[in-house]
Amino acid sequence: MFDSHVATLLDVSAALVNTLTDGSARGRPYTAPRDGDLPAAVAAALPGEVRVEPAAAVSLTRTAEQLRAVFEAVAEGHLDTAADRLNSLLRSTGARPQLDRVPGEPWQVHFHGADDTLAVGWSAGCATALALAVGSDLAGRLGVCRAPRCDRVYVDGSRNAAREYCSTACQSRVKAAAFRARQAPAG
Repeated sequence: MFDSHVATLLDVSAALVNTLTDGSARGRPYTAPRDGDLPAAVAAALPGEVRVEPAAAVSLTRTAEQLRAVFEAVAEGHLDTAADRLNSLLRSTGARPQLDRVPGEPWQVHFHGADDTLAVGWSAGCATALALAVGSDLAGRLGVCRAPRCDRVYVDGSRNAAREYCSTACQSRVKAAAFRARQAPAG
């Protein structure tokens, strides 16, 4: 499976996509935050307490749109398309590995961008983490919810890699609908 830092970056990738891209969520239309609400939404998608400037929020929204395309390509079995999109994002961010040490923890490989701004750093890190998944036998761990009227993405951390839904709410919706369909009188 993924090491803890890569797992965090994959979770952040999914959170950015699910927070910052329009679509549908849990059976309802979803409109991503805009304008003045955008920085707080981005901050909520990132771990820890971080202050997000409006320009960084806009930049991370563009990254989220590119990351969504990667999740969708992987879910459709189009790994070449996913790899092309990731390579483009890796080039544009200038992603580079670097050993960093968090106090009280061992050295960890972190991924930085061409500059150390919040938006470029997170974009580079998320792109690199997705590239590690797509470039290994773990690409199948990236998914798009299979529930009707939901297009939120997820990273499958389960033991058996059988996840199909973004949340238990969507899984329950699908199961309830299937149960109601079985109980309906034939006619």
